[in-house]
Amino acid sequence: MQRRDFIASLLSEAPKAKPLSAEQFQNQTLPTHLNLGAANISNYTGAWSDAQVKHLLRRTLFGFNRSDIAFFKSMSMSDAVDYILNVPSTAPNPPVNGYNNANTTDPDIPSGQTWVNGPDNNNLTAQRRWSLYSWSMQQILGPDRHIREKMTVFMHNHFATEVDNVGSPILAYRHHKLLRDNCVGNFKNLVKSVSSDLAMLIYLNGYVNSKTAPDENYARELMELFTLGKSADSQYTEDDVKTAAKVLTGFRINFSTLNGFFDSNAHDTTNKTFSSFFNNTTITGKTGQAGAGEADELINMIFTKEDVVARHVVRQLYRYFVYYVIDSNIETNVIIPLADIFKMNWEIKPVLSTLFKSAHFYDNNNVGCYIKNPLDVYASFIKQCQIQMPVNPVEDVHTSHLLMWQLAAASGMNLGNPPNVSGWPAYYQDPQYHELWLNSDSLPKRIQYVVALMVGVNYATGKKIQADLIAFAKLCSDPSDPNVLIQETIDLFYAMDISTNQKTGLKQSTLLFGQTNDVYWTNAWNDYIANPNDSTKKTTVNNGLLLMVKYLLDLAEHQLA
Repeated sequence: MQRRDFIASLLSEAPKAKPLSAEQFQNQTLPTHLNLGAANISNYTGAWSDAQVKHLLRRTLFGFNRSDIAFFKSMSMSDAVDYILNVPSTAPNPPVNGYNNANTTDPDIPSGQTWVNGPDNNNLTAQRRWSLYSWSMQQILGPDRHIREKMTVFMHNHFATEVDNVGSPILAYRHHKLLRDNCVGNFKNLVKSVSSDLAMLIYLNGYVNSKTAPDENYARELMELFTLGKSADSQYTEDDVKTAAKVLTGFRINFSTLNGFFDSNAHDTTNKTFSSFFNNTTITGKTGQAGAGEADELINMIFTKEDVVARHVVRQLYRYFVYYVIDSNIETNVIIPLADIFKMNWEIKPVLSTLFKSAHFYDNNNVGCYIKNPLDVYASFIKQCQIQMPVNPVEDVHTSHLLMWQLAAASGMNLGNPPNVSGWPAYYQDPQYHELWLNSDSLPKRIQYVVALMVGVNYATGKKIQADLIAFAKLCSDPSDPNVLIQETIDLFYAMDISTNQKTGLKQSTLLFGQTNDVYWTNAWNDYIANPNDSTKKTTVNNGLLLMVKYLLDLAEHQLA
């Protein structure tokens, strides 16, 4: 059975507008091998229609709308991928003080000004964390048509830290800025930067690592998670971890100035010899400030295991952007060729470019097979329905986007605070992987919260985030035809179509209010268009649209990308 057909049959319930229970999601086991034919990374030469455009956008952006589809469809496939990967060199403006209110006033940072360059204020740590979370959602929900935010979350998961554990919102912002600025750049250079990043030094105890009390936390994760992985071809030893910890001794933080420095007195100056896996390489111990350079030597040594590093990282990228099953076919014909590209100079962009332009990426088996993460669920709905988020005042911007962060966090994806250094289990926990996004708590919340966005959710007194479903319907090519309206909404919301019986049931129970003749909706719509100020006619149309969208949100296909 093809992967798409398998997932569709697994998750669909026709014709009722009823979601699967969490138990139904959890109790299913996906096959460990699916026949994808001769999977390879040869260039895709097929059709470039709405279907392929939307598949590319689902996997590379946090949501899209009809204008985005038209924008990329006007290009060739290759040009569209290039555009998405051409991340602007200019970083987004940093988070600002939008948290001033009747109960809180920042004495150092005026409203609307950034706090990232100011002094830390222990009395405002929570507010500034919330500001960082809100700002992160502003980037995700913004109009950017590049892969930057999707890759920033990938890097945040790969080099996981927790804002709550780092403590300083300023250091947490710098860490996330480092990931965002380098998300499609040189991976080896990023590893070097992360290794002395102050937030990472705090999170994995690097700032207390000393010659008298070596701390192995960062050395272990550097190898196990960040570079070499845990596959059979990764043969570093426990002694290698201990030796690497000695190399990394001496990095410190001045918590008054929030600057890093190297304390040569805390550095182990002995020679460090590694196992045969690293060809018994010895890093010569250095004194004074030269000791800091041993860290780069360590990373250079790790990257001599280029096949191991490249394949480990490419597998993570594949599971994030394509699918979590990597069988021998995928490993041989997709992972290894992409890793060969990666290890040429450790640039991320050529790997992604080859993947997103490949026939394998657009294979029907790879479409509509991926369970969305919570960020995708909410961002997609907001952009598809073109819900207008506040753009001023700064307090409304802060509060409304913080609310969106809270919805995702309550659904299992606390952006800024993955559950541990391994990231979110959905990206590493074999064999379930992305199925772990859904459980008896998160699945009902996903549906409940998206419905709340549809009917309106308050973020401040008298202010709400709400979809304008009539405006949404007007973007349809013929909103007076219930069949066209339903089909175009399905095409926008879903990665796959649903059955004719489902569409008939949907139409009759929503837009037709139990009737069987299409003219019922056509007349209701046309009557409203002719009399837009008639509240009764508007309510009739709006209620039909609410029922239609609610029906589609309840179906399991809404959880798939």
